[in-house]
Amino acid sequence: MDIHDFNPSRRRFLSGMLAVGAASALAPNPLISKVWAAGENPEQWIQSGSHYGAFEAKVVNGEWTETRPFKHDKYPCDMLNAVREVVYNPSRVRYPMVRLDWLLKREESDRSQRGDNRFVRVSWDQALDLLYEELERVQKTYGSSGVFTGLADWQMVGKYHKAGGAMDRGLGLHGSYVTTVGDYSAAAAQVILPHVIGSLEVYEQQTSLPLVIQNSNTIVLWGCDPIKNLQIEFLVPDHDAFGYWQQIKEAVAQNKMRVISVDPVRSKSQNYLGCEQLALRPQTDVALMLALAHTLYEEKLYDTAFITDYTVGFEQFLPYLLGESDKQPKNAEWAAEICGLTAEQIRDFARLLVKGRTQFMGGWCVQRMHHGEQYPWMLVVLASMVGQIGLPGGGVGFGWHYNGGGTVTSTGPVLSGLGSITNPPQAKYKADFRGASEHIPTSRIVDCLLAPGNKIAFNGETLTYPDIKMAIYSAANPFHAQQDRNRMIDAWKKLETVVVLDHQWTASCRFADIVLPVTTRFERNDIEQFGTHSNKGLMALHQIVKPQYEARHDFDIFAGLCKRFDKEAVYRENRNEMQWIQALYDEGVKMGASLGVTLPDFTTFWQGDGYIEYPSGQPWVRHGEFREQPDLNPLGTPSGLIEIYSKTIAGFAYEDCPGHPVWMEPFERTHSGKKDKYPLHLQSCHPDKRLHSQLCSSEAFRNTYAVAGREPLYISEQDATTRGLKAGDIARVFNARGQVLAGVVISPDFTPGVVRIHEGAWYSPQEGGKAGTLCTYGDPNVLSADIGTSQLAQGPSAHTVLVEVERYQQKAPPVTAFGGPQIVKEEGTSAA
Repeated sequence: MDIHDFNPSRRRFLSGMLAVGAASALAPNPLISKVWAAGENPEQWIQSGSHYGAFEAKVVNGEWTETRPFKHDKYPCDMLNAVREVVYNPSRVRYPMVRLDWLLKREESDRSQRGDNRFVRVSWDQALDLLYEELERVQKTYGSSGVFTGLADWQMVGKYHKAGGAMDRGLGLHGSYVTTVGDYSAAAAQVILPHVIGSLEVYEQQTSLPLVIQNSNTIVLWGCDPIKNLQIEFLVPDHDAFGYWQQIKEAVAQNKMRVISVDPVRSKSQNYLGCEQLALRPQTDVALMLALAHTLYEEKLYDTAFITDYTVGFEQFLPYLLGESDKQPKNAEWAAEICGLTAEQIRDFARLLVKGRTQFMGGWCVQRMHHGEQYPWMLVVLASMVGQIGLPGGGVGFGWHYNGGGTVTSTGPVLSGLGSITNPPQAKYKADFRGASEHIPTSRIVDCLLAPGNKIAFNGETLTYPDIKMAIYSAANPFHAQQDRNRMIDAWKKLETVVVLDHQWTASCRFADIVLPVTTRFERNDIEQFGTHSNKGLMALHQIVKPQYEARHDFDIFAGLCKRFDKEAVYRENRNEMQWIQALYDEGVKMGASLGVTLPDFTTFWQGDGYIEYPSGQPWVRHGEFREQPDLNPLGTPSGLIEIYSKTIAGFAYEDCPGHPVWMEPFERTHSGKKDKYPLHLQSCHPDKRLHSQLCSSEAFRNTYAVAGREPLYISEQDATTRGLKAGDIARVFNARGQVLAGVVISPDFTPGVVRIHEGAWYSPQEGGKAGTLCTYGDPNVLSADIGTSQLAQGPSAHTVLVEVERYQQKAPPVTAFGGPQIVKEEGTSAA
């Protein structure tokens, strides 16, 4: 499938499988029994799951040979083609490794050598001894503020084998440490929306899609691409949402519904649905929304009753909208100059919004821009003026592209996961942050390392950056997610010790001092929901193959750490892997009974089909209870109502985030905005063929989309012609922050002035460890700016990026991103 091609069907998946023959792919599914002893039978099909979907793996004499989709997934994702390579690929972390110079000199090592990829293989005992000794040294010398744990989230599904849970349990028995607030995905929205509409919104269930299909006249996809992003979920996806989107496609074709994509680029969803587009200029969304609101007000089309009954602060917002406070009415003519649409297009769009039922579906890319808090706030204000929040098929939501948003939630139990220790003892070291803050916003880690002791504003708090000396990352890849890679390389030199637990040899491993190999999802037993928001069922995730090389489970790694200070028994709570899984399942049995849902005993479940489908739930309307009885069902805002003007935010007195939504120029913008010599806006949104950086090391699958062995650069024909670029060329993409190579794809979906390199492309330095070197594969965060969205959320501004592109004239250097370390002996000579 390419960027134009989406046919969400099981047949399409089966025809595209890389490793499955037609006969075996369509074979009936035998009962799977006693499969936790992976590889004991000469040949068997074993059920498992991933963020990309559930599947069955054929194992022959202990080796995974074929993959086929789960029989209960009608719309399997072609990323399943890559899951086998997660286990078997040259980038697999195979053994405990320690960076050469750090092994010799510990905290006095030459940190400029980080990234040169020279590592010494050590035993597990030595690796865990080194980890423990370093924790001891840092806690004793610097206190809790010296240890930092990175955000752990997306690595693997499973209730028991949660990397973050294992890390928190283990390190928590030793002492306290600096943690993060928010994430890279939706940081600005997560902070602003609780002030405005009372909850996070981004990670919550949406109005049921059957109600949207039945009631909506217009769907507005505002920077939202569900057909691309619904392929993956935080838990195991059921992909049922695609069935509803097929119905929406049919409704559009039959002129029963209009779907309008507000986006500078023709998205995968737009191409699939055959819908309309308002191709505004990048980063001008808030200006357009203000003009829509102005039109609704001037033409007396807005819902005055809803504004009166369900919101506060409209009267404080109105002088700005009308230009009474700054002499600039936010009318259609004003916005047209900024966003590139005509004034009449803007007015027509505003009139359409109140002609029938309108459902706003907001994506997250726009809030990952400078002043990103303004976009979700203003979208809520616009939806409030339309007045349909809480009605079936109307209102606003920010999670339609995520976790199967809008699929009907079942009535079954939701199992808990690995949690904190029951009645934990006092940690070995008491919390001692030495006047610094215990947490920092996730994307501010580089600022923190470069300026310890600095104070920053954050959501009404004043934070003091801790002086971090040791960073531990498990199930995280900061050398993918963090912005401005070259600035990050310099900041990493401030760390005395970096520890990474992973199963793929990412750039984060190359820039670490201690690397510990963890098992993949497919070398573990576990249990998980089938469908995140739908909670359609419960499935066993059976171990497909035994742990490869010397990989260990995260849980066991931290148990080994705890053994070194006599807390292993406390950490394990006298349970092994299967006992933990059964305990979590048995909790679900009790919860199910309270809900009127009967689950079989664990043995029957685990040794039988390993799948339970829950009873169907009822369609639901987001904010429906609030609309029906706002006094009895208030929102989580101070007023209990939607806050168009927030006294709380106004009280923070932030110049870059006042008390109501406003249009503010980002620090750089193309198309008549603030720009210097870089004329192209670079998008780095979620890829179609990966989950962030996951699966990038799967070579066969990577070759289905890579161009000239590099990450694709999507560009318009006009921009390509101007620069003498042809499809398949290698281009240099650059700005003052860095430079990358990428393979040219000329696409009619891209308007002039807008280019794209998907996030998650592995960092591939031409000269390892050297800031400013050329990235030979195409990591877009080499080019992005490390600037907070505002003082309110301090989120990443990853999508405020300007670049230039030129044809790469020299012989293309090799891609260095993939493969393992250069293994050397302790004295520095090759271990080969």
